Amino acid sequence: EADRFEAEVPEGDRLSARGIEVGHIFYFGEKYSRPMRAMVTGPDGQERPIHGGSYGIGVSRLVGGIIEASHDEAGIIWPDAVAPFGAAVINLRPGDAAVDLACEQAYGALKAAGKDPLLDDTDERPGAKFAAMDLIGAPWQLIVGPKGLADGKVEIKRRATGERQSLPLDDALKAITA
Repeated sequence: EADRFEAEVPEGDRLSARGIEVGHIFYFGEKYSRPMRAMVTGPDGQERPIHGGSYGIGVSRLVGGIIEASHDEAGIIWPDAVAPFGAAVINLRPGDAAVDLACEQAYGALKAAGKDPLLDDTDERPGAKFAAMDLIGAPWQLIVGPKGLADGKVEIKRRATGERQSLPLDDALKAITA
């Protein structure tokens, strides 16, 4: 019987895949049951120490597992259900009254909808802001700039697909919170 486990697996039947350990099982045998006198009576009437073990999922390992499974060359792509920030609001012109107001409104609406938004109102250049938000990986980016607002629109980007849409702010918020 042992020989069947040592047989060579044909090349066409082999599978190679990547994985990450997020759960584990430890077998303790009688290590703890003997000193604790955790016994069970066998069918022969004799008491014997139980065989113990433990199992679990390492919550901190899940974060690494999610990032390993959901990323691209630009950064993390958080799944909606576990994203630390549900949306990022990107202010392309901090200090511009109309842009600041639209960003505040968007941030407040997203917060009220339970999206835990992140606001980028730094003085960085737009390209740096986009790169940082892709790296962070919020599922949605809501981009507010003076040119778009002049046309009554903001831009939204779905991080997972890269798809972008220009929409009125209310429609953009509905798309993100749907």
